[in-house]
Amino acid sequence: MPRLLHYSDIENVYDDPVRVGRLAGAVRSLDGPDAVVCGSGDDTAPGVLSLIERGRQALDFFRAVDADVETFGNHDFDYGPAAARDLVADAPQTWLSANVFDADGERFAGDHVAPATVIEVDGARLGFFGVTDPATPSLNPMAGDIRVTDPYEAAAEAVASLRERDVDYVVAVSHLGGGDDELVRRVDVDLVLGGHVHAERRERVTGTPLLRPGANGHVIFEVRLGDGIDVVRHETGDAPVAEDVVEALEGRVDAAGLDEVVARVAEPLDRSEETVFGGECRLGNFVADAYRWSLGADVGLQNSGGIRNGPPLSGDVTVADLVSVIPFEEHVVRAEVTGAELREIARESAASVVDFGEPGWWHGHFSGLSVRWDDGSDELLSVRVGGEPIDPERRYTIATSAYLLHTDHEFPTLGERHRAGEGDIQFEVLAAYAREFGVGAAVEGRVRRYGADEAESALRGESE
Repeated sequence: MPRLLHYSDIENVYDDPVRVGRLAGAVRSLDGPDAVVCGSGDDTAPGVLSLIERGRQALDFFRAVDADVETFGNHDFDYGPAAARDLVADAPQTWLSANVFDADGERFAGDHVAPATVIEVDGARLGFFGVTDPATPSLNPMAGDIRVTDPYEAAAEAVASLRERDVDYVVAVSHLGGGDDELVRRVDVDLVLGGHVHAERRERVTGTPLLRPGANGHVIFEVRLGDGIDVVRHETGDAPVAEDVVEALEGRVDAAGLDEVVARVAEPLDRSEETVFGGECRLGNFVADAYRWSLGADVGLQNSGGIRNGPPLSGDVTVADLVSVIPFEEHVVRAEVTGAELREIARESAASVVDFGEPGWWHGHFSGLSVRWDDGSDELLSVRVGGEPIDPERRYTIATSAYLLHTDHEFPTLGERHRAGEGDIQFEVLAAYAREFGVGAAVEGRVRRYGADEAESALRGESE
């Protein structure tokens, strides 16, 4: 019986050598001549060690698990197209991409990347193809001049070519996130190994299994292809440790000189997905406060997706810890907006407004600004700056990530036209603020979300 071993979005797993050792050990313990090891993107970045080594730390893991196929996630371009080409050229697995191209229309890294491939295993012919979110150039400013075409048209072409090669199964290796549903509605595939969205998923749409193992290597899926398609979920926390992987990665973060202690945290700051995307949280407040302080702005703004999941900040907090919170080489910038635009930016914190990520997510963390939101009617109840109602005609300054001026997927009201200045790199700002003020942020009621029966009393309280 052929089997597939699926991981995705392992991102900052490399920052903990034992954790990546357990992930590698889990894959090895399940591997065999009847198995194909598959990754579905964002398996090279972001993270602290990834930032230091430009994604190449992933090669140690890929070689250790004898990876077979991989596709591109948006973060696999975090260090630019040239770094991605070099990494792909040195990686052991076959990289699959039906819809990523260079600016001249040639397939990206064409000598090392194919739209589709066939692997014969345990008496079966398995056809694989790869697709990437077409929003990647918007989601990642470092993606440069790459072109990402319509994934569904590219998938249809790849599937047709695989069917002509008389395969027993067609498997999509996808970094489309929520686009996987549309993929199976439009294209005849037998299975989707997905990624991009960090929430786990194991369900069928139009009869086709759609899988996402979540982020950071905590889970891998074992897919058994027999009379039907069966899926077994494996947690990696208790897996045997691949000691050779630990030895290969151990000490490489410390060697980069990021071990300076900048603050001490008495009460751990949680950065789980549930906390960061749930509304106001201590870590989000800390980041937004640091941005606002660094540029003397009216408002600080941090997008939830820019805060990477990981273990809580606790005890001695080092520069490396703060890099792990936001492991990107992007600057904090000053934007100048009208009061009307600022109100719209606050409204765009709700997933229901921007249609980005999972339903119910909250995308904005603020400093100097308070928001009241009605979850029942998806309505902004009030916004205040410095405790005062927004003046629609007044101009306000926002300190935020340069990324939010680039992308149109989060806070689309913000754009490059609003840029009015630039500060230091994000994690440098966090470290400077932590040295000065510590990391003792509290939840203060900056963001309050109400059910339908609470909204009226909330508004009445605001006016009293």
